[in-house]
Amino acid sequence: MTTIRLHNTKTRKKEVFEPIEPENVRMYVCGPTVYDRAHIGNARPVVVFDVLYRLLRHVYGAQHVTYVRNFTDVDDKINARAAESGRSIGEITAETSQWYLDDMGALGALEPDHMPRATAYIAPMVAMIEKLIQDGFAYARDGHVLFRVRAYKHYGALSGRSVDDMIAGARVEVAPYKEDPMDFVLWKPSSDDLPGWGSPWGRGRPGWHIECSAMAKDLLGETFDIHGGGNDLQFPHHENEIAQSCCASGHAEDGEGFANYWLHNEMLQVEGKKMSKSLGNFFTVRDLLDQGFAGEVVRFVFLSTHYGKPMDWTAKKAGEAEATLRKWRTLTEGVEPSDNVPAQIVAALAYDLNTAGAIVELHKLANAGDGATLLAGAGLLGLLGEEMGDWARGVDLSAYADALAVAREAAMASKDFGEVDRLKAAFVAAGVEVRMSKAGVELLPAAGFDAGKLEGVL
Repeated sequence: MTTIRLHNTKTRKKEVFEPIEPENVRMYVCGPTVYDRAHIGNARPVVVFDVLYRLLRHVYGAQHVTYVRNFTDVDDKINARAAESGRSIGEITAETSQWYLDDMGALGALEPDHMPRATAYIAPMVAMIEKLIQDGFAYARDGHVLFRVRAYKHYGALSGRSVDDMIAGARVEVAPYKEDPMDFVLWKPSSDDLPGWGSPWGRGRPGWHIECSAMAKDLLGETFDIHGGGNDLQFPHHENEIAQSCCASGHAEDGEGFANYWLHNEMLQVEGKKMSKSLGNFFTVRDLLDQGFAGEVVRFVFLSTHYGKPMDWTAKKAGEAEATLRKWRTLTEGVEPSDNVPAQIVAALAYDLNTAGAIVELHKLANAGDGATLLAGAGLLGLLGEEMGDWARGVDLSAYADALAVAREAAMASKDFGEVDRLKAAFVAAGVEVRMSKAGVELLPAAGFDAGKLEGVL
């Protein structure tokens, strides 16, 4: 069986992945808070862990892998959006959840096996909170329930910081109901105009961190294999998940249990700068799709950088990705994929998801003209699938090529190349690669191809 190595944030080193049960490999990834469109930074972990999901299914068998990614559908941001829009919370979360699935589907992401909504797991959350209070790891005060951070001696192990360092370097809420500034909320009271559920501490709603702990335990068990997300979640979200989960399951002393391997992807930039609305470089996935970037092109750009390194989205990279994918799709048109995924692709992905290395291997297969093997290898990265190829299909440029050939023949006789230059300029402006040789004229869709710009050229 293929040996998979993953960089475990928990131990800060690459480790051989050894699942608890090879016939029951389990992975949890933190999903979105559904109140708006997902921006392209939100999409990076989706693509990263989709590739890991595909790799695990390839190695262990699809029926032996369970992937959970949640929806946070109770949150102060959602409440604020409902208040400012006048729409119901249910309407907003239903709409934005579907937007998310549609947009991630456009990037070629498989849907996880389970996509739990936080609001469906209130009872397990309350039960976990009750256990934490019973064992002295949490306390109730003024309708709130808080976790005693200093009661868990391993707090900070994931992010590598002490509690005192965290207090000194972080903005922590000082509130009269807290014993310690670092204690975090497990449950908070709700006013009549906010979502709320009955509990031993009064009507209220859960804190963010307890949601993932309760859903992961319910669907994957107290201990599972992989927990993933963006590195912005490492502290405090994942740190808090570990603390409350280990304490609730009786592992407060050893700090073991919950997830054995932690994977975090680095952040995304746009044209070398942090994405920001004030800089005008903030894009949702839907923005890119509406601008004409194919989902497969976006995915290719994401996979061109290792998940552990900052990724820079640039128009140049998108253009290069589009050109590569067009060539690969031309090479594989009408070809049946090989039954065997090439070993070099599996090996690259098995070494800490080296997607950039896998793409290098795909280039080698394309250069060798091996369309069948290229298809099989690309499929493991979620590329070149039939369902992703509409953007590259149905481009018939033969009439334009014939017109250019006629114009060139006439120009050779008259020495007037004005019409040839006009046609070439129009084709290039429409994103068409123009190839002219003694053998004739060939036109190929290239990066940024826009068929609409060809209207009226002939």
